[in-house]
Amino acid sequence: MSFFGRIREGLARTTQQFVSRLEQIAGRVDGAQPVDVETVEALEDALIAADVGVAATGRIVGGVRHASGGGARLRELVKAEILRILQDAERPAASGARPRVVLVVGVNGTGKTTTVGKLANLSKGAGDRPLICAADTFRAAAVEQLEIWAGRAGVDFIRAKPGADPAAVVFDAIAAGKARGRDPVIVDTAGRLHTRVNLMGELDKIRRVAAREIAGAPHEVLLVLDATVGQNGLSQAREFLQAVGVSGIVLTKLDGTARGGIAVAIAHELKLPIRYVGVGEGIDDLVPFSAQEYVDALFEEQW
Repeated sequence: MSFFGRIREGLARTTQQFVSRLEQIAGRVDGAQPVDVETVEALEDALIAADVGVAATGRIVGGVRHASGGGARLRELVKAEILRILQDAERPAASGARPRVVLVVGVNGTGKTTTVGKLANLSKGAGDRPLICAADTFRAAAVEQLEIWAGRAGVDFIRAKPGADPAAVVFDAIAAGKARGRDPVIVDTAGRLHTRVNLMGELDKIRRVAAREIAGAPHEVLLVLDATVGQNGLSQAREFLQAVGVSGIVLTKLDGTARGGIAVAIAHELKLPIRYVGVGEGIDDLVPFSAQEYVDALFEEQW
């Protein structure tokens, strides 16, 4: 199935709520007159309900406030503003010496560990030879779970004994990646609350070790956010961004929420690109994010 098909399925609950409301709003717009106050307020309510967020909603509404041309015109303006917000946040991943190091971070319960397995599977499918590093040395169950995912994906796996220094495990994984010709090295870190200063400092140590071993590493720091927590995820993201220099977002559980507009809020408020979205529990249910196809799926348009 194409990205559009996968993301359309994942956004089904959001689309059902958002598009039906938008159609009601657009249906009462007089094509000869600018958008009135009542319509603006209804549009704000619809966007907030989809978890687009106050700031992004303000930008979208500002772009259509003085528009005229009927309901179809309103729909196209809203779509264009959302697309522009997502595209404004896009940026290429950093490059550097090989192997590339991808650090995956986040709080507990976001689907971080399973995301690492899915990301390795996606990378292998693209022709790479990834290696997974289990740097969560505090929770044995997480390492065992990740080893199962590595087996499913058919990729190399590096682990350490419980209680080992996570930075030392990353050092070993990078050395193994170099020796075996594996690329990228995908590092699963322990889930941690953004308020735990000591654990956030541990992530900084991992970054320093990676940078010492490979120029430009870590080349990507992916923060895994659970789409179902909505705006609460933004506070997590801000702290991780400040502490460890997040470069992209993986938005999981998009299929489990009617508030999929959180992707727009993230892009607008954090200026961070959405790299991947999770649309299910299977190993193939992680897909690269496309702003254009996301917007088309949100508005139920065929790609």
